[in-house]
Amino acid sequence: MWKWLHPYAKHETQYHLCGKLSPWFAGISLLLLAVGIVWGLAYAPADYQQGNSFRIMYVHVPAAIWSMGVYGSMAVAAIIALVWQIKAAHLSMIAMAPVGAMFTFLALVTGAIWGKPMWGTWWVWDARLTAELILFFLYIGVLALYSAFADRSVGAKAAGILCIVGVINLPIIHFSVEWWNTLHQGASITKFEKPSIATPMLIPLILCIFGFLFLSIWFTLVRYRVELLKEDSRRPWVKELAAKLQ
Repeated sequence: MWKWLHPYAKHETQYHLCGKLSPWFAGISLLLLAVGIVWGLAYAPADYQQGNSFRIMYVHVPAAIWSMGVYGSMAVAAIIALVWQIKAAHLSMIAMAPVGAMFTFLALVTGAIWGKPMWGTWWVWDARLTAELILFFLYIGVLALYSAFADRSVGAKAAGILCIVGVINLPIIHFSVEWWNTLHQGASITKFEKPSIATPMLIPLILCIFGFLFLSIWFTLVRYRVELLKEDSRRPWVKELAAKLQ
């Protein structure tokens, strides 16, 4: 039943497949982000309380959502790698880590910019903000552990264990606004029965959220190809590829 998947277990096949898929994800992500951000910045109505300051959410909210989404995907890859000893899963985990770290950093920075006019300060030790900062440190920790060992497989296992343990932070980030008295506003778009955001503002936000999703996949594919080349640097297919590029 799963025999059709067997050829894709080869790193060389994965490398070329990622190369074919990357332009598609790049094009879709750039199109969605262009439409969503232009729509949100130029055509969405101003918020009745926040004025035009709310427009930063078209970057902040997608970055925050996928900072958690990428980490969850890393944890799944780490579990697969540890349980079934699939090396490619560790490589995908490491490929995703800088992408998630970038999104988390972007969420923190845009959140601070948004917080200044709303709360009167760049930073408060709010439950959600603090948990998001911890998420950023977890990303850095995963990358640091992976690079800390001379044996790359040992580093990958250590990084994978940290990644799995760190999953406990994801529900803390998500439910922090419900569990504690916090300055951060509650859910706006996940209340599907009646989202507390107007439709002209919601549609470009959804476009941006999907744009960031495809952007994360694009960046991950590019980085995964790099990790495959590093892993198989002494293999004939990599040497042949390098010879063609010379």
